[in-house]
Amino acid sequence: MQRALAADRIKSRALELGFDLCGVARAATHPKLARLRAWIAEGRHGEMQYLANSLDHRSDPFRVLPTLKSVICVATVYNTRQPISTSIDDPSRIAIGRYAWGDDYHGVIRTRLRTLVRWLADEAGPGLEAFSCVDDGPVQERVFAEQAGLGWIGKNTCVINPELGSWLFLGEIFCNLNLDADAPALDRCGTCTRCIDACPTGAIIEPYAVDATRCVSYLTIETRGVLDEAQRPDVAQHLFGCDICQDVCPWNRDAAFSDDPAWQARPGLAFPHLTGLANMSDAEWRKKLIDSPLRRARLRRLRRTLAYALGSSPDAEADDALAAMAEEPSAADPIVAEAIQWARERRTCHL
Repeated sequence: MQRALAADRIKSRALELGFDLCGVARAATHPKLARLRAWIAEGRHGEMQYLANSLDHRSDPFRVLPTLKSVICVATVYNTRQPISTSIDDPSRIAIGRYAWGDDYHGVIRTRLRTLVRWLADEAGPGLEAFSCVDDGPVQERVFAEQAGLGWIGKNTCVINPELGSWLFLGEIFCNLNLDADAPALDRCGTCTRCIDACPTGAIIEPYAVDATRCVSYLTIETRGVLDEAQRPDVAQHLFGCDICQDVCPWNRDAAFSDDPAWQARPGLAFPHLTGLANMSDAEWRKKLIDSPLRRARLRRLRRTLAYALGSSPDAEADDALAAMAEEPSAADPIVAEAIQWARERRTCHL
């Protein structure tokens, strides 16, 4: 027989396991879940077909777990004691999304969530049913994080906690435990539009709505083929992801820092020199991608984006870096080869 379990005990255990926040959302088809369907219908998801394929589950949590009664939500600060991207005024450097500097969060957070699930099973006894996931599960994690009181969904669509900021990894446990739910977080963005004004591509088309097909993160990570020529200069100083909308957020002025070894920047990933990355061999790159979030883009997309960046770089060493890239086996890929050729032509005509 399943035993009653207090939410406070679960929250304490979550903090012991390395999570910085834990809250409980009630099981319901919350109204904000319906926004995704309209967003996909407008084509804002671009090539991310997996979102459309799992739309029914993402819109109805009871499809994920029919016996669902509570959603345990956790958040982990990944912000480290490094400058923010908007403070780096050096055209020889290129930005990598802050979340991708350390270990792959999917594996780290998933392991901690599974440890928490095993503890729940021991404490609750027979009959526990649970499904845990990070952001790769068929759920809208931000909606449940907001409902669990971890923070509100800001105008840049990131979850913002008033004490910790928005540099947060999210995770959920859908379960059949009857738990006291927390009060939902209240929106505290007010009249601020700094994230909207600062977005380099105008991807935040209106408050709380991002057109992924215009977002630098989407362009550098999710777009598998070539980018439209008009979009290539947009990624000139971004290799993987973009942090600008979080960098300018007032709630991140005093954001919390994490000393967790998992999130500390690996050598050469915090604002590296563009030509240094371009000159790395394919073998060196493959070692760097091991257990890194960068692995999602794979080598060819990273090479492609590096070439676009070199095409717009004022660095005199960019031509030599393009030549070095052209000698690597990855340059045989048509997408990489086209990007290198475009960059060479651009440098000849415009620089």
